[in-house]
Amino acid sequence: MAILTLNDASLAFGHWPLLDHTDFALEAGERVGLIGRNGTGKSSLLRVLEGVSALDDGQRVLQSGSRIALVAQEPELDPNHTAAEAVAAGLPGAALIAAYEAALTALDAAHDDPEVLDRLSHAQSALEAAGAWDEAHRVETWLGRLGLPAATLVGSMSGGQRKRVALAQALVADPNVLMLDEPTNHLDFAAIAWLEQLLVEQPGFAAGFALVFVTHDRRFLDRVATRILELDRGKLASFPGNFEAYRRRKAEMRDAEAQANARFDKLLAQEEVWIRKGVEARRTRSVGRIARLEQMRGERQERRNVQGNVKLAIEAGERSGKRVVELTGVTKRFGDRTIVRKLDLTLVRGDKLGILGDNGAGKTTLLRLMLGELEADEGTIKLGTGLRVAYFDQMRAALDLEKSLRDTIAPGSDFVEIGTERKHVMSYLGDFLFAPARANSPVKSLSGGERNRLLLARLFAQPANLLVLDEPTNDLDIETLELLEELLLDYDGTVLLVSHDRAFIDAVVTQCVLAEGDGRWSEYVGGWADVERARGGRVISADPRADKSGAVEQGVADEKAAARSGAEPVKAAPAPAPVPAAAPVARVKLSFKEQRELDGLPAAIEKLEAEQARLQALLADPATYASRPAEVPVITADLAAIGAKLETTISRWAELEERAGG
Repeated sequence: MAILTLNDASLAFGHWPLLDHTDFALEAGERVGLIGRNGTGKSSLLRVLEGVSALDDGQRVLQSGSRIALVAQEPELDPNHTAAEAVAAGLPGAALIAAYEAALTALDAAHDDPEVLDRLSHAQSALEAAGAWDEAHRVETWLGRLGLPAATLVGSMSGGQRKRVALAQALVADPNVLMLDEPTNHLDFAAIAWLEQLLVEQPGFAAGFALVFVTHDRRFLDRVATRILELDRGKLASFPGNFEAYRRRKAEMRDAEAQANARFDKLLAQEEVWIRKGVEARRTRSVGRIARLEQMRGERQERRNVQGNVKLAIEAGERSGKRVVELTGVTKRFGDRTIVRKLDLTLVRGDKLGILGDNGAGKTTLLRLMLGELEADEGTIKLGTGLRVAYFDQMRAALDLEKSLRDTIAPGSDFVEIGTERKHVMSYLGDFLFAPARANSPVKSLSGGERNRLLLARLFAQPANLLVLDEPTNDLDIETLELLEELLLDYDGTVLLVSHDRAFIDAVVTQCVLAEGDGRWSEYVGGWADVERARGGRVISADPRADKSGAVEQGVADEKAAARSGAEPVKAAPAPAPVPAAAPVARVKLSFKEQRELDGLPAAIEKLEAEQARLQALLADPATYASRPAEVPVITADLAAIGAKLETTISRWAELEERAGG
């Protein structure tokens, strides 16, 4: 039986339906990644699933005794609470515990006042009746498991630590369903890897646990999700497997939908031509044909086409000099802390540099040094000639929340100059999916993803040969991310990128500098995957208890040890030693039994693949969840078993083939 079900659910804001008579069933053990374009209603759907928002029509059914916890995109925590107090606030008996502690405090001040004693007795009885005494130890358990210092004030914590507190606050209530809204935003690589590991392994989670999360981080989806759920034009479509499997299946579905719409539109056009030639109204056949035409017109009017993509374009303007920036022996300190230590770095025109590191490592400081906004304490910084800089700020400080969208893009003008093209501001806003009716709305009315789109629109409205992008991927949907990747790949200018989106980094940058700790930075060719390979996978620790910040670079200890022994720290990772070619496998004559096994394996593999495809088709069909929800866990388990058996069979076939073929 499903833990949580939506039946024929409808929800609308104004005339635009966010949920349009859709169904959904969440089974125990599932980790569902919810995706969709900005503004489609993903956060609204989470609130419906949580039970905070009511449906306009349809039914929400929660299994009896099940508990739901939601970790919001921007958790609301009391900055004056300690970590322990904030986590304890998530306990079901938190109010009872607070009442008991208040009575104890009052008793200390009142010195055996009978009224206070009576209040303490009632509070203690309520705690015992609710079984809340057993809840207190869970706070300590989750504080330890998530590496949170109990006595630290929430107001003094980093964004990543506050997210851990919010997660612990949700998990301490022992929920059956955990919902996360953009859990990776503002987290660094170490925190993202740690969260992936926690959600996949699920230590200490409730029995029959299920997860629903909203994210645009494609690597996170691949690592965590067992099913992708897409909200598109008011409908929920289910895709078993990871994000890559979803992408393939979605492309097939869109092609099929486009072909069906094209056939429908062609037939409608033919009928429109026929109706304009005149009709003999008394003929029964004509009357029926007219009725069918009216029905087709209605269907065409009600069709909700796929939302268009953002139209991204940027003019590089005049070329900068060949050398964009050169740092020689640069050191920068703040108090006793060294952010950059004796860094040598040269950036030439056309380079796309990724600046990587944990939160607080000094990535933005390094950016400001490279742009000449900060002076170095030691060393020299030389900027190239003819630089025209466009800066994307992760805090969106360039946006005035009270200004309208129109004035933000083209203050005092009706047109935007894009290279040699002159565009009306309304048309330009439309390229970034802002309707004309919203042009005079204030910026503060936009969602986080829409503000990022507006900032991109403002950024690309000015010619620039040096793009500085500080966390540009936060809140952007997957389609816009991929379009931005394509734009930056074709961009002729120079790019400085700070991001924790591993897929985005791999797609865009040509080289990286990585914060190693203690002010040291190392340079690598390629993207994030290349950094991991160069360091043998020893880049980050997924254990938040490794140190108090929860973001420790593996390998730093090795370099510190080398420094203590007198060796010079290595600026860049050394090239791996060439791997000697493997000796050829000698041909071995298989036994009669092994040869028969080898001959039968291709057919066995084909049979397993066919069964795997059948089960995947069942799980991809929304009708399965609507008509046979009880069978979904069985089908899921069978699919996992088939996958494991197929992998074993293929490995055995490869082994026998290698031995027989040499």
